[in-house]
Amino acid sequence: MTTDYEVTYIVRPNLEEAEVDTRVEAIAEQLRGNGGAPGDIEKMGKRRLAYEINDVREGYYVVMKFKSDAAQAKELERQLRLNEDVMRQLLINLND
Repeated sequence: MTTDYEVTYIVRPNLEEAEVDTRVEAIAEQLRGNGGAPGDIEKMGKRRLAYEINDVREGYYVVMKFKSDAAQAKELERQLRLNEDVMRQLLINLND
């Protein structure tokens, strides 16, 4: 059964805009490869973090809505955690 999800993640600030776009598209492609269906992808740009993460004060915020089953959503979360370019991620089930 597919469910609506939203994932927010922060990409390292030392990347160029084009590199960030490449990373965002690669993450969406990973989701497609696992059978998910990416929806809206909102790139919020470089923003100041509420608190430092490993001595870094800024990051590129990205919000992506998608449809998938629970196993695919957990796999995306795992892949984001392992991605060295992603500093933090938050996965939310929109149907709850």
